[in-house]
Amino acid sequence: MRKRLPVLLLVFLCSFTIYAQEYFPKNDGVKTTDHHYTAFTNAKIYITPTRVIDNGTLLIQKGRVIAAGSRVSVPANSIVVDLEGKHIYPSFIDIYSEFGIQKPARPGRGRRSPQYDASRKGFYWNDHIMPEKNAFDKFSFDTKKAGELLRAGFGTVNAHVADGIVRGTSVLVALDSLDTHHMRVLDEKAAQHLSFAKSIASAQNYPTSLMGAMALIRQMYKDAEWYAGGNAENRDMSLEALNANKSLPQIFDAGSYQNDLRASGIAGEFGLAYILKGGGDEYQRIREIKATGASFILPLDFPEAYDVTDPYQAGKVSLADMRLWNQVPGNPAALAKNGVPFAFTLSGLEKTADFKTNLLRAIDYGLDKTKALEALTTVPAGLLGKSDIGNLNNGSYASFLITSGDIFDKETTLYENWVLGEKYTITDRNIKDIRGEYTLNAGGKTYTLNITGEPASPKPELKSDTTKLSSRLTYENGWLNLFFSPETEGSGFLRLSGHVTTPETFGGKALLANGTEGSWTATRKSAYDEKEKKEKEEKFVPEAVPVTFPNKAYGFSELPKQENILFKNATVWTSEEEGILENTDVLVKNGKISRIGKDLSAGGATVIDATGKHLTAGIIDEHSHIAAASINEAGHNSSAEVIMEDVIDADDINIYRNLSGGVTSIQILHGSANPIGGRSAIIKLKWGLPAEKLIYGNSPKFIKFALGENVKQSNWGDTQTIRFPQSRMGVEQVYTDYFQRAKEYDAKKKSGKPYRFDYEMETLAEIINKERFITCHSYVQSEINMLMKVAERFNFPVNTFTHILEGYKVADKMKEHGVLGASTFSDWWAYKYEVNDAIPYNAAIMQSQGLNVAINSDDAEMSRRLNQEAGKTVKYGGVSEEEAWKMVTINPARMLHLDDRVGSIKEGKDADIVLWSDHPLSVYAIAEKTFIEGVPYYDYETMKQMQASIARERNKLINQMIEAKNKGMKTQAPKQKEEKHFHCDTEVYGI
Repeated sequence: MRKRLPVLLLVFLCSFTIYAQEYFPKNDGVKTTDHHYTAFTNAKIYITPTRVIDNGTLLIQKGRVIAAGSRVSVPANSIVVDLEGKHIYPSFIDIYSEFGIQKPARPGRGRRSPQYDASRKGFYWNDHIMPEKNAFDKFSFDTKKAGELLRAGFGTVNAHVADGIVRGTSVLVALDSLDTHHMRVLDEKAAQHLSFAKSIASAQNYPTSLMGAMALIRQMYKDAEWYAGGNAENRDMSLEALNANKSLPQIFDAGSYQNDLRASGIAGEFGLAYILKGGGDEYQRIREIKATGASFILPLDFPEAYDVTDPYQAGKVSLADMRLWNQVPGNPAALAKNGVPFAFTLSGLEKTADFKTNLLRAIDYGLDKTKALEALTTVPAGLLGKSDIGNLNNGSYASFLITSGDIFDKETTLYENWVLGEKYTITDRNIKDIRGEYTLNAGGKTYTLNITGEPASPKPELKSDTTKLSSRLTYENGWLNLFFSPETEGSGFLRLSGHVTTPETFGGKALLANGTEGSWTATRKSAYDEKEKKEKEEKFVPEAVPVTFPNKAYGFSELPKQENILFKNATVWTSEEEGILENTDVLVKNGKISRIGKDLSAGGATVIDATGKHLTAGIIDEHSHIAAASINEAGHNSSAEVIMEDVIDADDINIYRNLSGGVTSIQILHGSANPIGGRSAIIKLKWGLPAEKLIYGNSPKFIKFALGENVKQSNWGDTQTIRFPQSRMGVEQVYTDYFQRAKEYDAKKKSGKPYRFDYEMETLAEIINKERFITCHSYVQSEINMLMKVAERFNFPVNTFTHILEGYKVADKMKEHGVLGASTFSDWWAYKYEVNDAIPYNAAIMQSQGLNVAINSDDAEMSRRLNQEAGKTVKYGGVSEEEAWKMVTINPARMLHLDDRVGSIKEGKDADIVLWSDHPLSVYAIAEKTFIEGVPYYDYETMKQMQASIARERNKLINQMIEAKNKGMKTQAPKQKEEKHFHCDTEVYGI
């Protein structure tokens, strides 16, 4: 019994302690509970942007709005604040902030080898997927930054860790001015954040590209569905968090209109609704942006004008960049006009103080003030699903601004920012405006004192007769102090101080330069003239130049329309059995080739006299890397999950350049970073249309494979030697292993048993099932043989060998295997070791063996002169002119399984045709007109007119920027943006 007593006693004492803490008063001084109200009367109150009360009362208590309106009953225990002539607005909300969050550190890398596996256990297989991260755990209130935000009018911020593809949840924070406020965190998990950018805190290699990031996000969502179904064998805390966060708002940092569309595409696939943080260029494709149905978060980091006073320097700036400066401030107005909901963010601004300047600029460019206020209050609150912030409805948080007038007037003074019922003073609202011209009497002398600046921070200009004197003025809490030297330098200072009771006349004590005391007075002769100041500071709003499609040089002001056309008396290169037809007519109707013959007529069709000219099918480039935002996903030895269609860049000027060379269709191939690359994009070069409208309808399915030096990393550098494979033998093993996995995956899928959906395996299974076709980057005969043998082992043929520069050595074996196409260069050789045996007769020899041969470019410059490249086969091998022309028209069409649609002039096919000034294989031939489905996307004469128009527009924009500089606006130095041309190995070397 004695052994148990201490335990019982301990339990009793603990219980008593808890009881005492709950029910006995603490010895920490006298506490009182504040039950008073604060009533703000006689103010213009913006309860919401569209519900405004003139001469109303706002009643608050304990951080909440009790009532707001014109007939509010004010309780007896209220502090009444008379705000006659003042305005009250809800405090602003920034839902895309990094406030109080320290960015993760980048790991030191040096010459470290790449990291292919995740560094974490129990989480998702990719370090850049971190939905389990919570900004709340990283949050530390930043008093200094909070002050900046409060002075800009913000009362609430949604802070997140801006790092990674899936970044976890954000924390919603009130910017109260107290250091320890129990209500500061409004929501620990307010939203989930995503982006296309990898985490800087992880060195994991995959993904290395935009398309890789998109593929990773897709696979992540599929894995989350699989995990939610209870199918996973091991716990994954990342997928658990992702599923738990599904009900939260999903904020995606896109950063450009093209990425807006890419992100919204993923959202649509998975039934999600992303809130997209845009890039400010949404106006360029406003119709497509509206069609997403998404809400947006818009930055206000408008570009500065370029300093183009030097004509040479001005030449560095592209027309697109000049337009960006001219047009971007109109982006919010464009979205508002089209009914696209948006909120504003401070993100991207170098200084918080620039926020109001840029916001007013957006208003000058046509943004409605009510929409501007919504974008700072009710819209961000609504996007977060919060009804108690961003408004002054009964029960909402008492976070509001007190201003001298219209908050979107440049001259309006922001007095106070109340957050959760706590006042943060920005400018003393009781301050008297002492600006104006005064007669100052001090020390027996009379001076002229002119006070300008802002009411709370006035600036003095003091003169004795016409001599300007050095002076300094401080004005705080109604007390004025003025210091100046009445004589020459070194003679001492007059120090004047006094309390301002009325701005008409005031004075006080003067301490003279000789040390004696006296008095001084200042009598106002005239008040400060705001109108005069405004005239001096006349705002500069340059005339906005029209948006074109795409919004750069050679863009269309109006998209061209389909035409019915009759070409008369042309030399027609049919690329069919009919061969070359002299003096022949071709009728194009409803985008199709309707009739071919002589003496044709068609009522209503535009007639083009093609006498002495040549009409051909549009050129098809089987191997291209233009019109893409990225080319290689180099993070793994297989990237069959990535999709080139995801990264089509419809604004690439090389599309227009290709049209000028008669090219109408291309296959955008993944690069050669890995043995198994990504899925191809086959597009028509419909210049001016958005990316999705360039893709062939019911597009054939292709994928890029690669052999040789690139995939085994022999030319990547000394640190890139750990990824399998590192030899040509290893490349074969990669194919065998992956196809075996895909075979097993496909069998399980077809069995009806539950299976984990895998985009990579789906793609490879399509190859085995002959539903997707391989285009393989190849050089050396031994490797060409190897891939054919691997394909035969899994019972499918290789569709196309591209480059194929040793194809002449194995043409018979390729024919026997069933290779549908050999796509080669005309005369490239010796640019790396494995090309040493290349010869310019390669195309002719392969054709002689019965192979379907095409000439491709793999180069943005060469692709616009493929007609000339095809002509080289006439010299090297004696190929006929007609067969040479087929190598860039019908032959690549057959390789791409498109020969029923394009590649020749045949009745019923798409009217993808080119009118040449001369023999199409000639170096002198000009593509005068290039049509796609009967639409004139390129016209030589129109191009020359565009050049003149571009010169005029550049001159106009240069003059606008010079005027902006002369009016004191900030400028930036001109920058020459290097145009990047993609090839197979782009983004491989030096990864």
